[in-house]
This record gives sequence, C-alpha cells and structure tokens, in this order.
Amino acid sequence: MASSSTPPSTITLTKKYNVFLSFRGPDTRVGFTSHLYDALSRKCMVTFIDYKLVRGDEISSSLLKSIHESMIAVVIFSKDYASSKWCLRELAEIMKREKLRELIVLPVFYNVEPSDVQKQTEPFKDSFAKHENESPEEVQEWREAFTEASNLSGWSSAGTR
Repeated sequence: MASSSTPPSTITLTKKYNVFLSFRGPDTRVGFTSHLYDALSRKCMVTFIDYKLVRGDEISSSLLKSIHESMIAVVIFSKDYASSKWCLRELAEIMKREKLRELIVLPVFYNVEPSDVQKQTEPFKDSFAKHENESPEEVQEWREAFTEASNLSGWSSAGTR
C-alpha cells in the first residue's frame, strides 16, 4: 500500500541502521522475520535485529538506542506480540519517534487482522488485561501506540500464501 504522508523531515542518512525490526521472537523469529532480515541484508540494508545485542548490554537501553539510530521501524504484529512487555515498550518508543518525524514506521500484520490490532480484540485483549494489573499508566501508553501503529499504511499476511 502506498502511504499518503510525507517522509519525516528529520531523518538523516547518518543513522546507524536503515531498519529496526520489532517482533515477538517465538511467533516470527524463525520463518518470517529471519527471511525478512535476510532479504533486507541482500539489498544492503543495515538492519537491527535483537540477536545483534552485545552480551552484557542492558537490553532496554540497547534496544532504545537502536530505535533512535534507525531510519525505519518494521513492526511485525503477531498473535503474541502484546504478551511481551519488551515489544510493547519498543512500540511505544517507536511511535514517539514517529510522532517527532524521526522514524518511518511500517506495520506488518502477521497472521492477525489489522482491525484486531486497532481495536485490541483477541488475541491482544487478554495480554493487555494481564499487564494492566501491574502498570495501568504504562498500558494506556501501549494501547495508544497500538492504535496509532494500526492506523498506518502497512502489509497484512492474510491471503498472501
């Protein structure tokens, strides 16, 4: 799908990564995400994937730094994406960068419907409910990021076999 928005004006070619991949490992790492990573690499796209983290680095600060050092974020929504606090924190940061026009965000709906992401219905409803008991303020930020990302032009795996 083509996006009608203009490219972010503050994105420069001096970023460390062309692409940051945000995904739920158990859902898509082996298969879709690894194939996407390989395809991007073949096209000489410098792509961040979480196994590139340096052992001993604090995960959250390294991930956030990598988001800031990327020009594009590909968010791969899958059935268990919302079960991971790390994925949700990544998404919230990604959408903050997008609002500041520092990052282009491309959502991929992998075996989930875009409307389920937007409305946070099953399979996402239960995950948000579990997180809400621990951190209601943070969950509200995650819900907003989910809705914002689902409203962006992206790709759906439905019917693309």
